[in-house]
Amino acid sequence: MRAFRFVTVDVFTDHRFGGNPLAVFPDARGLSAAEMQALAAEFNLSETTFVLPPEDPHHSARVRIFNRVAEMPFAGHPNVGTAYVLAREDEESPRAYRFEEPAGLVEVRLARDEAGRVLGAEVAAPQPLSLGAPVPVGMVAACAGLPAEEVRTGAHPPLPASVGNPFVIAEVSPAGLAAARPDLAAFERAREARPEMGGRFALYLYARGEGASLRARMFAPLSGTWEDAATGSAAAPLAGLLLSLGAAPEGRWQVAQGAEMGRPSLLSVSARRTPEGIRTTVGGRCVPVLRGEAVL
Repeated sequence: MRAFRFVTVDVFTDHRFGGNPLAVFPDARGLSAAEMQALAAEFNLSETTFVLPPEDPHHSARVRIFNRVAEMPFAGHPNVGTAYVLAREDEESPRAYRFEEPAGLVEVRLARDEAGRVLGAEVAAPQPLSLGAPVPVGMVAACAGLPAEEVRTGAHPPLPASVGNPFVIAEVSPAGLAAARPDLAAFERAREARPEMGGRFALYLYARGEGASLRARMFAPLSGTWEDAATGSAAAPLAGLLLSLGAAPEGRWQVAQGAEMGRPSLLSVSARRTPEGIRTTVGGRCVPVLRGEAVL
């Protein structure tokens, strides 16, 4: 029998049972990819992470992220939560980590209080913003179970956007955001219609609030996540997309997500123009919840 220690944390929140839960295996040496996938399915969370030694000794770790059905190239709350777990277990932890992931090198900066206690982290997305061809309003509306008139196109049409993990981002009315209900059959049709998305079709809806405040919901039923409480890898390209619509050199927004699920989350996102394109960050706080062992 082999035992592998795990920790669960709630990410993008400052209180337990809010935010997005994450399971972290701080030392996953000895686990096969199939075992990692089986454990992620068993936890039944939106993602589970597995920490391995880095391939490059100058980096902090290699982090593998699995959702319920597949490995992911990059994700936001898994990086924030993994850095938080590693830092809490090492009193001599650095101010930052560098994680090797399929989408590229992920820079993570820890957030601490005045006493030096770790509160959370901020993640720099591994890739600059990339945008795909517009998605028909009718397709988005069908996936979200909404009338087409609830999808707003004044600022931009629905677009695939990525900083390492693609999402279709669409602005909707506040009433439409509250009323959205994913339609699995429509998602399956959308996946078939957009093969360039690699067999993936995840939908990130947002509505504007006052100033720099946004509200959002994310649906990815094709990967087993009917709805996500907080989606850093979607909020980050949203920030990049919003910056791209104007001429400002940089911008910062607060994204509220998860309220409809009873797990309110708050994500801080930023975007800035660089010579290589628009680069983005996403950050927030974490709280520990559970510790245990998986015995295989």
